[in-house]
Amino acid sequence: MIVGTLVSLFFSWLLLRVLVREPLTVLGIVPTKQRMIAFVAGMFFMALIGVINFTWQAHFKEVSYQVNPDYDLHQLLGGSFWVLSSVLYEEFLFRGALLYLLVRYVGVVKACLVSAIAFGVYHWFSYEVFGSRLVLMIYIFLVTGAGGWMFAFAYAKTRSLYAPIGLHLGWNLVAAVVFSSGPIGEQWLIQQGEGAYKSEWVTLLFFTIQAIIAPGLVTWYLQRFYRPRAE
Repeated sequence: MIVGTLVSLFFSWLLLRVLVREPLTVLGIVPTKQRMIAFVAGMFFMALIGVINFTWQAHFKEVSYQVNPDYDLHQLLGGSFWVLSSVLYEEFLFRGALLYLLVRYVGVVKACLVSAIAFGVYHWFSYEVFGSRLVLMIYIFLVTGAGGWMFAFAYAKTRSLYAPIGLHLGWNLVAAVVFSSGPIGEQWLIQQGEGAYKSEWVTLLFFTIQAIIAPGLVTWYLQRFYRPRAE
């Protein structure tokens, strides 16, 4: 992931230099007070959404979580570093120079839609579901695509990568490191039993939280209240 992030940074720099003759800093990577506040707020918001999502799922599935008795600081740091690396890789890839150029030439809405679609398709392959059940592919596309819209819109409105990185990191840390739902295996909490939803309405509830409520709240807040300050 570190190599991928460096490669994404290099191509972002190259695209900006060749196509618009702008420095990499136009992506909003220089820290400012407003950007750091957006980063922290986004991270805590999506971490809260993640905790609500996983604890409610456990309730409705009638499963429980047990603290991993073998979990230690080394695993915590290793898991957190992996999550951070993967988030940075995806953010520089999907919300880097390509999104900056799209926003510049086709506008915020169209640019964010393209970024969201690309993010959803990308997760067919990263989750290894491409070619599997159509319903699963549609579900993955809609959920991750909605997240892609949220991250892209956060970038476009704040003119910085800090807000989308914070949003992305908050969810992924809770999912992968806290609730062990990810490719890095068992982390702090381990699910006991498989469980299953008793109703399709419950499935719809969690789809709504991830694909509609969280992205909708972020979009609404940024559109109505956020005003980037001059650097």
